[in-house]
Amino acid sequence: MLLQHCSPPCFQRGDLLEVPRTLFIHFGIYLGENRVAHLMPDILPRIRVDTVEDFAYGGSILVNHMDRLFEDQVLGSEEAARRAEKLVGATAYSLLWNNCEHFVTYCRYGAPVMLVGLASIFCLGLAPSTTLPTIFIPFFLWMAG
Repeated sequence: MLLQHCSPPCFQRGDLLEVPRTLFIHFGIYLGENRVAHLMPDILPRIRVDTVEDFAYGGSILVNHMDRLFEDQVLGSEEAARRAEKLVGATAYSLLWNNCEHFVTYCRYGAPVMLVGLASIFCLGLAPSTTLPTIFIPFFLWMAG
């Protein structure tokens, strides 16, 4: 499935799920049985498992949208799901160095990278002095909501 909007019945174990938000995209790995593993920067940041509905939080879901960027590096779906399951409950969170995008790219492609986050920063033309406030203010408002 490539750049496809769908709901849980069409998700396959190991699919990379993306939920576009206003200023960021949230990522997770589908584990099957309506469960998604994702890195959540909550009060206690960790990789956790939620239902698809809780993960999407009312947004539409893109499936395996990043596969075209990592064409030759896509690991098997079962391997991606196993990697995600092994990491559940663990990890530290960093907006720039260890976020939900790093988590899913490690699980599905074998390398923790942040492409969408960096592209957003560059497209917005943000300088280092304005990047953190621009990212953190909406993030904290979202977390408080």
